[in-house]
Amino acid sequence: MPHVLIVDDEVGSAAGLRDWVCAEGSSCVIAPRLRQALVQCALQPPDWILAAEQLPDGAGLDLLDELGSEGAASLILMTDRPSLERAVDAFRRGAADYLSKPVDTARLRELFGARVVQVRSDALRSDQAPQLFGASPAMQTLRDHIARVAPTEASVLLLGESGTGKELVAQNIHLLSRRHRHPFLPVNCGAISPHLIESEIFGHEKGSFTGADRQHKGYFERASGGTLFLDEVIEMPVELQVKLLRVLETGSFMRIGSNQELHTDVRIVAASNRDPEAAIADGRLRLDLFHRLNVFPLPVPPLRERGDDIGLLALHFLAELNAAHGTAKRLSARTPSMLQAYQWPGNVRELRNFIQRAYILSDQTIDAQTLGPGTTQSAATSLTLAVPVGSTLADADRRLIFATLALCGGVKKRAADLLGISLKTLYNRLEEYGSEPAAAHTGSAAEERDWKNAADIVARGSQNFFRGT
Repeated sequence: MPHVLIVDDEVGSAAGLRDWVCAEGSSCVIAPRLRQALVQCALQPPDWILAAEQLPDGAGLDLLDELGSEGAASLILMTDRPSLERAVDAFRRGAADYLSKPVDTARLRELFGARVVQVRSDALRSDQAPQLFGASPAMQTLRDHIARVAPTEASVLLLGESGTGKELVAQNIHLLSRRHRHPFLPVNCGAISPHLIESEIFGHEKGSFTGADRQHKGYFERASGGTLFLDEVIEMPVELQVKLLRVLETGSFMRIGSNQELHTDVRIVAASNRDPEAAIADGRLRLDLFHRLNVFPLPVPPLRERGDDIGLLALHFLAELNAAHGTAKRLSARTPSMLQAYQWPGNVRELRNFIQRAYILSDQTIDAQTLGPGTTQSAATSLTLAVPVGSTLADADRRLIFATLALCGGVKKRAADLLGISLKTLYNRLEEYGSEPAAAHTGSAAEERDWKNAADIVARGSQNFFRGT
């Protein structure tokens, strides 16, 4: 039976929570002060601690420091006055959640029902563990789904736009799984040459092809026992998808140039920033492989749908910079709301870059109105792309890529960033089309064009066709 410790000096609030916890089938005890809470932890270690933010003899978060890394309990902080700054501090110090009073019992039921305390491992409390910050409903749902699927062996398919943090989600799934003591290996299928990707994934023997001067173990061999993260899996050549499917079905493979069958035990977490069904229709993704990967589809929400999380993340990134440089810069009072009003086509990655740029340019206070990402928005309104009704998605895709390349003066790296796709993906698309817009062949003078003024509108337009990392 799970055991819950409630640390709160508000008698009525604590008693109400205790009654609810007991009704849910858990044992429960109340401690009004930190000192009594530590005694209760020694008498009967709890699975969960519900601690008030402020107590007569300290702060609820102090329990994490007192219990140390040996404590197995997950702490949920409760507050009367929620604050983004204090929420950042709570998550950074290891709190499982940060809830306003009166506590949402439906949320508590989700947390208790997940029962991931035993498989979380100390790794999630270490500095190496990636944190999924955010208190928005979208992020709460994401964390809950991660907690439920991680302890299983099900393959997971992450779908989300570029910059939403799909690799962090994959790392969390790995760290919450029974495989957390074994390797986690990420491989970007869109960044490896089609001629080398089979060797990188399955390995090769010495002398199997020109340049193979030694034996090479592939990702499947090195990740055995752990998790293999296949990012941009749709960009994998179709002929290689057949071999990948065989490994997933049989657990066996052969290195290039070898007749010896090797066995591996890996869990697959795949990701894509494109619509899988459209890729299947275009013949770029095998239907049988999709069904094999899509056992548990997990959408990763774009930043624009996460509300107050934008301010929370901005404070977190700023706190990291302050800690790294020994400074105490802060956001102005109006900055969080202004950041939230922006669409963030580049998602969390774009927000992190903006905060770093603002940190460098600001003295003590960062003001989004003077440094904001949306200041060029009005200048870009005339740069639009008209697609006739009745056009195919492939034609709209081609028009958007060519228009973006022209806007960027032919600089493919800039165009790929605006479109939210990898440079390799852009090259693959251009190879499919068989030609490039004239601007793509221009020299360095074209690179000096004011491409930044149109970044927002082009990136937002690209979301219709490039959905998902």
